[in-house]
Amino acid sequence: MSISTVKVRKKQKQSVGSIIFDIFNHCFLGILCLIMILPFINVIASSLTPQEELARRSFVLIPSRLSLEAYSYIFSTRTILQGLYVSVGITIVGTAMNILVSALTAYPLSHQKLVGRKFLITMVIFCMVFNGGMIPTFIIVKTLGLMNTYWALILPTLLSSFNLMLFKNYFQGLPAELEESAKLAGYNDLSILFRIIIPISKPLIATFVVMFGVEHWNSWFNAMLYLSDSRKWPIQVILRQIITSSSNVGDAMGGTNLVPPATVRNCTIVIATIPILAVYPFMQKYFTKGLLVGSVKG
Repeated sequence: MSISTVKVRKKQKQSVGSIIFDIFNHCFLGILCLIMILPFINVIASSLTPQEELARRSFVLIPSRLSLEAYSYIFSTRTILQGLYVSVGITIVGTAMNILVSALTAYPLSHQKLVGRKFLITMVIFCMVFNGGMIPTFIIVKTLGLMNTYWALILPTLLSSFNLMLFKNYFQGLPAELEESAKLAGYNDLSILFRIIIPISKPLIATFVVMFGVEHWNSWFNAMLYLSDSRKWPIQVILRQIITSSSNVGDAMGGTNLVPPATVRNCTIVIATIPILAVYPFMQKYFTKGLLVGSVKG
């Protein structure tokens, strides 16, 4: 038997093993995806199911007849629309401020010549492990007069130590020649950051736009703590009130209970999920690249 024949047989054995692995991998991932997507399909289908059918069937994937009664009921009040406006505003403003403050803080930390750099980075790492806790944060927010204002939902989460380190590592990995050339052209540090560094950091920025945006959109606990006026509640707090007010959904909506509670819950979940879910396709090509590059170099 020649050496070439042995190599061919080995390749054949490897290809058979590879095929078996691929089949198993595809089946496993397919079942896993199905398990994850079925509840979401059930929520969407239940929100479009007529009242009488939903009363007979507790689990619906394909409704026999489409009904928009639950959506008409929800949008007949201003509660959901007002909550959506609040969530959109907090998400846009909060995400923009998160990106701005993180970039302004990480850029000087990425330079080796910064005075006290090691001490500052040590403090950042310390804050990754220890924090003040909920009660001290509540006292600070109250002392600053931020209670019942939207700033109470944005300022306490303005800067994250972990995300700051990812920003720093990404900026630190950029070629130093870019800054040297810009300084020769007469640019100062802020001009270099906003006109050179940030434009070439689109993967990083896009990644954290998604991360910060999802965080602000899904946040509800801080709103429950700091917002006493129900007219200022974001959509997630309204959704929580609808889910917990199972005895009378109309009380949570500011109206009367005209449709089954399950239908209202599912409809509100769909409305609260679709907007942030629609952002992912536009950011997907940057997401993985930006997160990995920012976490490689230290």
